[in-house]
Amino acid sequence: AEYGEFQTYQHYFIQINLSSRLEREMVFERQKEAFFRQPAEKQHKLVAASAEPQYSCEVGSAKFYGLCAFGGLLSCGITHTAVVPLDLVKCRIQVDPDKYKSLGNGFKVSVKEGGIKALTLGWAPTLVGYSMQGIGKFGFYELFKNIYSGILGEENAYIYRTSMYLAASASAEFFADIFLCPMESVKVRIQTTPGWETSLRAGAPRIMREEGINGFYKGLSPLWARQIPYTMMKFACFEKTVEFLYKYVVPKPRSDCSKGEQLIVTFIAGYIAGVFCAIVSHPADSIVSKLNANPGGGVVSAAKELGFAGMWKGLGPRIIMIGTLTALQWFIYDSVKVAFRLPRPPPPEMPESLKRKLAAQ
Repeated sequence: AEYGEFQTYQHYFIQINLSSRLEREMVFERQKEAFFRQPAEKQHKLVAASAEPQYSCEVGSAKFYGLCAFGGLLSCGITHTAVVPLDLVKCRIQVDPDKYKSLGNGFKVSVKEGGIKALTLGWAPTLVGYSMQGIGKFGFYELFKNIYSGILGEENAYIYRTSMYLAASASAEFFADIFLCPMESVKVRIQTTPGWETSLRAGAPRIMREEGINGFYKGLSPLWARQIPYTMMKFACFEKTVEFLYKYVVPKPRSDCSKGEQLIVTFIAGYIAGVFCAIVSHPADSIVSKLNANPGGGVVSAAKELGFAGMWKGLGPRIIMIGTLTALQWFIYDSVKVAFRLPRPPPPEMPESLKRKLAAQ
């Protein structure tokens, strides 16, 4: 009778997948015994849980893109707001290197002039702006990656996957920066212009009053110049680093790794990508800071005033900030995918059709 009852639950046990047949049978028996020792109510709960689909939605569905956008909102909004003190000092070093000579000196001078509270200047536009940017950056990246993959086809999507990552991330960031630019304009002025407003509530109306809508978007071109290369490096380097780590460093396939182990790989790959991101985008970042600190100037005049060496001021703090930032962003984003049971495809593998073609040559 007990065995007959057990047969009705057999789909619960077939999930056990160990390499050795003997081990599989031994574990099967232990699991069977443990299962029937449970109260009937818990048995039904376990069976119901095992019958649930592995993923909550399909790649390409509206729910998938919506939750990816939500993950981007959390990952960018939380991380950028958390490093506001470091970002403030970095911007001040870029705009006034004579006064703020180094990272340590920048913190010391900022605290001396405005107290500890001064290190939080610009937190509100940072939170709003980068949350909006995260929606576009991650949500649209998944969208464009899916679109471009469909256009290329399975084989070409694998062969030209790095180019696909670059194109998808550039397309996503184009729109993400339109969301970010107004708040970035307010943030930089709060942080770098002495005597200016100290809050989003006062700063945004002042820009609108004095400069109109153009005041919010005058930094859009240099922002694109900073953020698009940054995001292309961020996504392409991350994807390739994950592929490399699972192929050469992690001693077992991704499918055999626990979710915690997978998230550790995500964090490491994110930090490596962040270092390269900071280097690639730093000159444009310096120009954006200079431009927003001097509303009357233009891109060319800001670049000339900074000079080549000046464009690299503050690179050290930015590498620390962006490396940590990017690692945490990927970690949070991937954690959201895990929490909402979103599909997380493993690193790409060569399609069977392409393997056959290469073997036939």
